[in-house]
Amino acid sequence: MHDPNSNIPPNPYTRRWSAERPPEPQEPEPAPDAIEGEYEAPREQAPNKALKAAGPAAVGIGVLLLKFKGLLLLLLNFKWLFFVPKLFLTFGTFFASLWFYALFFGWKFALVFVLMIAAHELGHYFAYRNYGLRASLPTFIPGFGALTVGGIPKTAEQSAYISLAGPLTGLGAAAVCYGFGYATHEPFWYAAAYVGAFLNLFNMLPIPPFDGGGIAAAISPYIWIGGFVLFAIAAPLLHLPLIFVLVLGVLGLPRVIAVLRGRPDPAYATAGLSAAQRIAITLWYVGTAFGLVYLMNASRISVPHG
Repeated sequence: MHDPNSNIPPNPYTRRWSAERPPEPQEPEPAPDAIEGEYEAPREQAPNKALKAAGPAAVGIGVLLLKFKGLLLLLLNFKWLFFVPKLFLTFGTFFASLWFYALFFGWKFALVFVLMIAAHELGHYFAYRNYGLRASLPTFIPGFGALTVGGIPKTAEQSAYISLAGPLTGLGAAAVCYGFGYATHEPFWYAAAYVGAFLNLFNMLPIPPFDGGGIAAAISPYIWIGGFVLFAIAAPLLHLPLIFVLVLGVLGLPRVIAVLRGRPDPAYATAGLSAAQRIAITLWYVGTAFGLVYLMNASRISVPHG
């Protein structure tokens, strides 16, 4: 039998059709903690890795600090910075003098020559320190030698022995050069010994500001008069540069004039020195001068003329 309603299309809104309708699209539920796991998990792991990596480094740094804590304390103590200019003044002027003398005599002789000057000045330095006086390291003056500045000696005896210490150590340095010359038979070392002995002997002229002036003052400041006369005679004979003569004249002549007027510098007065002390200083002075003269004669060599 034919159903009259068979030609009528089914109503899509009927319940029978609704069962055949495709399900409505639904958004997929996010996976639990998917977003949090993607971003928060690395944040949790990164600090752990950093701490694990920093642990051995921190231990290593701690060991180094324990081993070198002395160096660390030195670096943190800024007092050492005040010694840098002093060291630069000493070593800087040392190399400046070395370069200056090398222009005229070559590097080998210049090095030995500056080292002999250093030996002379270190004699003064250690003499100052021996008496408990402050002293600066030597300052080298190209063409003029070097200078060591120290505290004011308490007595004329101390002043004399501090002045004597320079030529005495200079005699030792010149003797070392002579020893090398005697062992190697090289004229170079004999020449170095001769020059070193001569310069120290010249420095013993009994007139300020030479070392001999400080020594003679302990004996009698009136010896300065004879020393100035010797210097005036020796300067042209030795062909000393005019600037050298002028500088020493300016420094020494006022003291000589004061002695002539009967007003010697109180710092160089002989008050408080006994006769035995003056005799001892005189013997040291004469003995050192004699040793320098002997060394000059022993190291003198004849240069063949071609």
